[in-house]
Amino acid sequence: MNPRAIISKPPLPQAVTEFNKSGRSLLREVSQRSGTEVNLCFHCRTCATGCPFLKGMDYHPNAVLRLLQYGLRQAVLECKTIWVCVGCHTCSNQCPMSIDMAAVMNTLRLMALEKGINPGKRNILTFHQEVMRSLKYYGRAHKLGIMWRYKIHHQGWFQDVDVGLKMLAKHKLELWPSRVKAMEELRFLFPKD
Repeated sequence: MNPRAIISKPPLPQAVTEFNKSGRSLLREVSQRSGTEVNLCFHCRTCATGCPFLKGMDYHPNAVLRLLQYGLRQAVLECKTIWVCVGCHTCSNQCPMSIDMAAVMNTLRLMALEKGINPGKRNILTFHQEVMRSLKYYGRAHKLGIMWRYKIHHQGWFQDVDVGLKMLAKHKLELWPSRVKAMEELRFLFPKD
């Protein structure tokens, strides 16, 4: 019996080879663009336990990382989770591997837009644009202004009145926007009109 025949491995099927190449390239691209090593996730689900928006997501945050690890580009770019994430960094602060999940989600949103993939949640892109507009003009999110401009676009005037009133009662909504002092330091983040 030939000893080499025992030691040598059979060649991998073509589909597995293709999967490995595309999966590694997706992981590499997201890791480079987000500045965080996605492959460090060992799926402890700590990110999911702290996320305040988990109920609106179709995949838990760690499941999005698993989709990336499997190289499932289309599935991850079409999921709702990347659009529901508001970048609050609760998950990133709790992650034992210090994965910047907010940066990963932001990178995936940008990649989806670059590919022309429609956001996984209806009207969510308008909401994100209103948040960015608030950050551009005030340096912080003025929640009442964001909600008001969003409602102007989509005419759902009375859908969230109960939540809005509760937030007002708890002083979670400022009636008038306040501006950060060092606005000139933020100008480079936004293209000129």
